[in-house]
Amino acid sequence: MQQHIYKIVEIVGTSGVSIDEAIQNGVARAAESLRNIGWFEVLQARGHVSGGRIDHYQVTMKVGFTLEGGGHE
Repeated sequence: MQQHIYKIVEIVGTSGVSIDEAIQNGVARAAESLRNIGWFEVLQARGHVSGGRIDHYQVTMKVGFTLEGGGHE
């Protein structure tokens, strides 16, 4: 039976356009450093307001990925 061991990291994605883009930017950037990303979970969405308008979005999320090796495969 194949066993998977996962690692979870917390990141903050940002965007000047939307929450969705902040998520996409965060996952894409994490994928530059992490292999085997399998899922994400949004923990918090917030933004910066300037002059009465939304200026920037920030999304805190957990990103999970499968660890390689370990002899369990």
